[in-house]
Amino acid sequence: AAALWLGALNPLVLLHLVAGAHNDAIMLGLLGLGLVAALGRWPFLGAVLVTLAALVKAPAALGLLAVIVVQARKGRSPVRATLTTAVASGATTVVATAVAGTGYGWIRALDTPVSPHNWALSSLLGRATGALLEHLGSDLAPLAVPAWHLLGLALTAVTVLLIWVRLRPRPVYALGLSLAAVAAFGPAIRPWYAIWGLFLIAAAAPSTSVRHRVAAVTGVLALAVLPSGGPADVGQLVLAVSGGVLGVVVLWQAHQAAQAPAVGRTA
Repeated sequence: AAALWLGALNPLVLLHLVAGAHNDAIMLGLLGLGLVAALGRWPFLGAVLVTLAALVKAPAALGLLAVIVVQARKGRSPVRATLTTAVASGATTVVATAVAGTGYGWIRALDTPVSPHNWALSSLLGRATGALLEHLGSDLAPLAVPAWHLLGLALTAVTVLLIWVRLRPRPVYALGLSLAAVAAFGPAIRPWYAIWGLFLIAAAAPSTSVRHRVAAVTGVLALAVLPSGGPADVGQLVLAVSGGVLGVVVLWQAHQAAQAPAVGRTA
């Protein structure tokens, strides 16, 4: 029940992947199918599907690590598993690019979501550092944001490495935490990016407490921005607050109605 709620009925999924129609939904669908195939008897198909997911959103490429680990756990040599996965991924990339007819210009476009004005942690720290350097009259101010972006990427790489070293026997859970780290420390962030990791943590979390923390994060992020990705204006805030108050009143009345028969029986 917890996995169903966090993975499919999650407010972030409903608000952003469904209502917002973001292509992260396609990425996660392909990634999930690829992992299921790899965990079954079709590791080559799993690598193909995970690669297709990565061609929608690049962070899904981390799923190829899970495909390799799953094969190794089933007795295939790590070298052979790596080569098989690499061949499947490379062939899929070539074929998909040819079918799409885009050429390989998409490689240069991988940094499209990265903006010095977004709300990523590294961007916020970069802007703050740049403002301080500018106030001090330093010529290094324009380099602050790129420097923090590089630091964030380095921190992401180290975090992902530590996750896989420690949780290699649990590849799906390790992948979920890795994608969560990419969303948290990467140079670009949107609230629905959190679903990358939550989607897998929902299914593979080792304890209830982890799912409770994930649910809390989900609740906060679901209220951060509108499905369009932008902030709410005054009218929308009024409607949201009114709806929230109405929801509390209805729940309170339902609670009172449920308590009334119990009180009557006690009397």
